[in-house]
Amino acid sequence: MRVFSRARLPPLLRAIHDPPARLYVRGGGGNELLARPAVAIVGARACSPYGALVARMLGRELAAAGLVVVSGLARGIDGEVHRGALAADGATVAVLGCGIDRDYPAAHARLADEIRAHGLVVSEYPPGTEPAPWRFPARNRIIAGLCAATVVVEARERSGALITADFALEEGRDVLAVPGEITSALSAGTNALLRLGATPATSAQDVLELFGLTMPERAPPRIDGPAGRVLGALPGSADDVARATGLSAAAVAAALAELELAGLAAEGAGTWRSTSTASASPANA
Repeated sequence: MRVFSRARLPPLLRAIHDPPARLYVRGGGGNELLARPAVAIVGARACSPYGALVARMLGRELAAAGLVVVSGLARGIDGEVHRGALAADGATVAVLGCGIDRDYPAAHARLADEIRAHGLVVSEYPPGTEPAPWRFPARNRIIAGLCAATVVVEARERSGALITADFALEEGRDVLAVPGEITSALSAGTNALLRLGATPATSAQDVLELFGLTMPERAPPRIDGPAGRVLGALPGSADDVARATGLSAAAVAAALAELELAGLAAEGAGTWRSTSTASASPANA
């Protein structure tokens, strides 16, 4: 464990209106991790499958591009963000609303271990501090304070993710929001941010442009599982793909969404087509 006094806080965090008196840090990532270009990605605990997919994609692609990905280790969006960054062998920082020796939520104990092994877990609260509801809005200012930009993936009208966005706005940092369905309560908060002028986040590149970065060149991915079977069955309509693969309509829809978010498939006039040379398993595998 390391302890940073206020004078030793990373510059962006030290510059906020109410910086922590000290920051407790634990993990295999070096202290310089906190001073590298970083982006916060936050959102709903009870997120949708679409939100989880977007969060993991953004975490993976932004970490792969060299940004430090910061979130709060909560259920839902936060957890998916950290998992995406770890999947890219990238850097991720989890900011806790309790002591860094507490695994909260307990369901994320294994994820917290992975973050401590490859990144950092930080908190303004000393070891032994138990989680309490009032601590989490306070910790959100640290999530925003460590980063030059904050991305909100999904949020209801009253959401902790919006508190993080408010902190970022108050400090003059960039705020982005993932557009969502106008009929979904989980999109009410993000769509409200967009009405107020937040930058739409429709891909990782929208975030990277703020940092003057581009997506790194990489070999075409190998897609397997249901997504691989669906990719191998293209082109065709969703119904055509379901018949060719034997997958349920729901499984096909989820796989097509995954492929579209990965930039591997696109739909036009009711027909889905591959947009990549990615290696896919056969449709009847």
